[in-house]
Amino acid sequence: MTAPRPPTFAQQITFLYAEDPAASRDFYGRVLGLELVQDQGFAAIYATASRRAFLGVVQARGPREGREPRAEGGVVLTLVTPVVEAWHVHLLGEGVAIEAPPAAHAAIGITHFFFRDPAGYLLEIQRFDRADWPEPD
Repeated sequence: MTAPRPPTFAQQITFLYAEDPAASRDFYGRVLGLELVQDQGFAAIYATASRRAFLGVVQARGPREGREPRAEGGVVLTLVTPVVEAWHVHLLGEGVAIEAPPAAHAAIGITHFFFRDPAGYLLEIQRFDRADWPEPD
């Protein structure tokens, strides 16, 4: 007999560790416009998706080792929006270095682009161009 499945998760937080958390706090709060929902002093937590997903910025205990999570393993933070191109224009206006302009990938049904936050984390702005991606609640 298998154990009953526990209830689904209600929320999710991803914590990013930054050597200069003040620069990261400015980036996520001012540049990306995320709502600061809790400042714990050592950690700032921002809402990313209708208070169901969150991003925490924490003081790093040491320098980051890798810069290429797609090759080395690690985290790529993907923010999903229907207005990828508008975010591209906004971030360019804020002086954010974009790796490449938005590109469509028909084989997987997305349009996206990559950039880095002040701590060097790789971020992606993405739109699903396919009907089978679930709409937000």
